[in-house]
Amino acid sequence: MSPDGTIVATRVWKRFLADRPSGQLRDQLGQIHRRLRPRCRDWTWALRDVGLEIAPGESVGLIGSNGSGKSTLLKILTRVMNPYAGSVEVTGRVGALIEVRGGIHPELTGRENIYLYGSLLGLSRAHISSRFDRIVAFAELEPAVDRQVKFFSSGMQMRLGFAVAAFLESDVLLVDEVLAVGDASFQQRCLDRMRHVLDQGTTLVFVSHDLAVVEGTCSRGVWLDDGVVRADGPVREVLAAYRGAIEETAERVVDVEGVLTLVQAAVTHPQGGPPRSGEQLDVRLLVDSPESLNGKICVGVSQGTAAPIFLLKRPSVLGEGRTEVRCSISSLPLPGGRFYLWVGIFANRRDLLAWHPAAQFDVVGPELTPAPRGIVCLAPVHVGARWDFDRP
Repeated sequence: MSPDGTIVATRVWKRFLADRPSGQLRDQLGQIHRRLRPRCRDWTWALRDVGLEIAPGESVGLIGSNGSGKSTLLKILTRVMNPYAGSVEVTGRVGALIEVRGGIHPELTGRENIYLYGSLLGLSRAHISSRFDRIVAFAELEPAVDRQVKFFSSGMQMRLGFAVAAFLESDVLLVDEVLAVGDASFQQRCLDRMRHVLDQGTTLVFVSHDLAVVEGTCSRGVWLDDGVVRADGPVREVLAAYRGAIEETAERVVDVEGVLTLVQAAVTHPQGGPPRSGEQLDVRLLVDSPESLNGKICVGVSQGTAAPIFLLKRPSVLGEGRTEVRCSISSLPLPGGRFYLWVGIFANRRDLLAWHPAAQFDVVGPELTPAPRGIVCLAPVHVGARWDFDRP
């Protein structure tokens, strides 16, 4: 028998029937036809041959685009649903928050829900009572704890669900994308609480689209893409692969045809070669315009997503024909690694050139200093500093 807190998923497959057709006669005839030929039923595979082994005390971030299978995998781990094929073993008590109401019954009061949730975890009433006040205080629900949950706001429900799941000492804590509901202060308290339960040896599986939070919370990353595990390893390496894939997808999908055409984009060091941390970086754009236009040129650098680490903009007049635009950054505030240049040109009421990835480049420099667990670095920047220690 595996120790408490162990998660083992072996060759897990999960499928769903396609959405039901509408009530129109044509669709109903098609449904009858499919029933007469059951082998042709339309199935959508949410998980395909997923294998995962998580040791007690590990913190794992599940990342991927919408529809990649993250929430489905979490529901299988909580046994809310069963896999089509494969096996899943989760040992010990499991605390789960997989949606805003995360196991909270709307007809019961907050107090009753706390005791109900704890009893489902196999805890005694005395054990729950010893943590009751801390749960209510964390959720900031002292005035409303005896009110029916259906009268709570979505933020109050989320705070209650997270507090119950995190304070009842589960061996495994499964958290889906729910922290976005709370304000900044509560999000930080949630991160602090997750760091605390990890220090106590709890296994954490965390699903989030906020990659900075995933990196600050988890030591291991698992990237799901169309139901398949594309990468599994140290969280920073997995996030780098995922961000790169996002940028490549954006290059294929974004329609940059418009009033203006970006003919060329280049990112270089003044002396040639790749840019270097703390040194000058030169951006060169070649823009083709059918007529003289006024617009704001925006240049940003990201790790692959459309949200830039920093953004520069400049109002300008682009004459008819081709215009070369040059922008120099005197001291590049980025660590070593791969980054992406995003470019857009905007007028007051229209996009002259859509915001899109224009080039990728590698920076030569020191690696980003990893933050302690639970501290979220929103942007990877390189800051030079000198430290001095004096004894009194």
